[in-house]
Amino acid sequence: MRRSLGYATALFLAPAVVSPQAHANDRTLPMRFELRQQGPAEICGGKCAALIFASGAITADSARDFKSFTKNRDLRDATVVLDSDGGSVLGAIALGREIRKLALATTVGRAADLDDKNGKSRNDATRAILSPRADCESMCAFVLLGGVQRIVPSQARVMVHQIWLGDRREDPTAATYSAEDLVLVQRDIGRLAQYTAEMGASIDLLDLALRIPPWEPLHTMTREEILRTRLATGDGITPQPATVAVSPPVSQPAAQPVTDGARARPISEKRWAMVEREGIAALARRHPLTVEGEPIGSFDLAVSCGADLDSFDVRYIEHRRAGDGRALPDKLNGVSLRVGRTAIALKVASSAHQDRPGELVSYATGNVPAAIIGAFAGPGNHSIRIETRSQDTVTVIRIGNTGAQQSLPRLVSNCAVMPLGERAEALPLKKTGGMAAR
Repeated sequence: MRRSLGYATALFLAPAVVSPQAHANDRTLPMRFELRQQGPAEICGGKCAALIFASGAITADSARDFKSFTKNRDLRDATVVLDSDGGSVLGAIALGREIRKLALATTVGRAADLDDKNGKSRNDATRAILSPRADCESMCAFVLLGGVQRIVPSQARVMVHQIWLGDRREDPTAATYSAEDLVLVQRDIGRLAQYTAEMGASIDLLDLALRIPPWEPLHTMTREEILRTRLATGDGITPQPATVAVSPPVSQPAAQPVTDGARARPISEKRWAMVEREGIAALARRHPLTVEGEPIGSFDLAVSCGADLDSFDVRYIEHRRAGDGRALPDKLNGVSLRVGRTAIALKVASSAHQDRPGELVSYATGNVPAAIIGAFAGPGNHSIRIETRSQDTVTVIRIGNTGAQQSLPRLVSNCAVMPLGERAEALPLKKTGGMAAR
């Protein structure tokens, strides 16, 4: 089952109890939307409701797909009918907000299309019967919150679980986690809390979900929990408006993935490791660039042979994007490193906006005594603090020394046999996309 979106967290779920055929055909695929008119016509007459059936996995694109689907359609008084295993946290929040923008109702169910003899109706939609026997799992419960009216039939199931990193869902107790992983999860919990309150539900809903660890089965919400958390409005059966009607959308930054699936990233984000460019060795590490936890880009820090055996060259290469409500600076004014009590200023060689819209690329270089790099890479836990300055923003990032102790001796050996004349050009100031791990 899929539960991750690149670097975005996802709610990890146990398999849903549905028919095998339905699970294979619908729920494992990205969420799709289909418009139906309630039927049969002889039963509902002129009051047949418009139903938007939403089934499948919630992805980062679900809100965009839904917005495209609803464009230029007459969806007055329509109801979004959910049948999903869940998926992306940020994707679910965005989809819920799109539903709220259109002031639509939500419920849990499936479509049972009627024969052609029943004809078609408004928006040329096929008529269908709403079957309440469906499951709304994990992040689907939070999409359900987007409805201005929310109904959970007694035959339907809403199931919740903790947020977890999707790429470590199979054996969560055996996996390893970094500080960056914890920052990501906690940030998304905060966003879910904000969204839950915005949609007029009780924070008890999120509390209930966060109690269920990934190695336990999903928790099926009781009728009392559904009503107490205001997951359903009113009595959960009779249509009744949500406490908060149409909430203003709150913009969210795109999720920042751990790895880029489109192209390999040769420099590790998890540890210091040896890399090479054009045959020149360097000890390098990549790290996200953040301001108060908000990702605004990433940078590479590379240590290569210095002009002599008593020093190393250090190169800092940064790719910065505009943050949520934060404009890009014109340029980076300064970069400095601190190891223990020693601070070293790097020279900003270049800082300019690139052809790619909204990206500032900066390069800085400096010479660092070998003793300082050796102390950083020595036994125990040590760190380098990197500070950058622009006209209105200061960033401070601390990087640990995981992998440095094992890899530095290889760099020292390479430097010992490198002719002194070659060291000045050891690591050209160019983009690091061409570096490859040894």
